[in-house]
Parts: sequence; C-alpha cells; structure tokens
Amino acid sequence: MAKSLVAADLRGLNRDALNDKVSELKEELFTLRFAAATGQLESHGRLRAVRKDIARIYTVLQERNLGIVAEPAESETTTTEKA
Repeated sequence: MAKSLVAADLRGLNRDALNDKVSELKEELFTLRFAAATGQLESHGRLRAVRKDIARIYTVLQERNLGIVAEPAESETTTTEKA
C-alpha cells in the first residue's frame, strides 16, 4: 500500500508538481471507485486515503493562493537549466 502524503512535503513542491499529483490521484480514485462498484476492491481504506491526499494538495494550493504560505524557492538545478 502506498504511503500517505504529508503536507510538509507537499509544501516543498511547485504548483505544476502539485497539479500533476492531483491528476494522478484522481485517476487512482476513479479506478478504486470502479473496482468498488464491481465488487473487486479488497481495501476500502485506500479510497479514504486517496481522497484525503487530494484534499491535502488542494489545501496547500489554497494556502498559496491566499498568501498564507509562500511559493517554494526555485532550486539551483532548475535555475541552471533555464540559463
């Protein structure tokens, strides 16, 4: 079973990475719901964990939109790649 995400780790990611993570989790949530509907899902706890992970990411994004938490600084590797 995959490890649950931690908000402190999510705050270190940029917006693009967070949006990518949300799309991955939404796809996983869809497949889990489909498996649950067809009776093939064995671990119903994973449904709850994925929903909470999506909520954590949306919370971090909203904190940034409201200015509560600043955007993470660009790392040196991304700065040198742009040059």
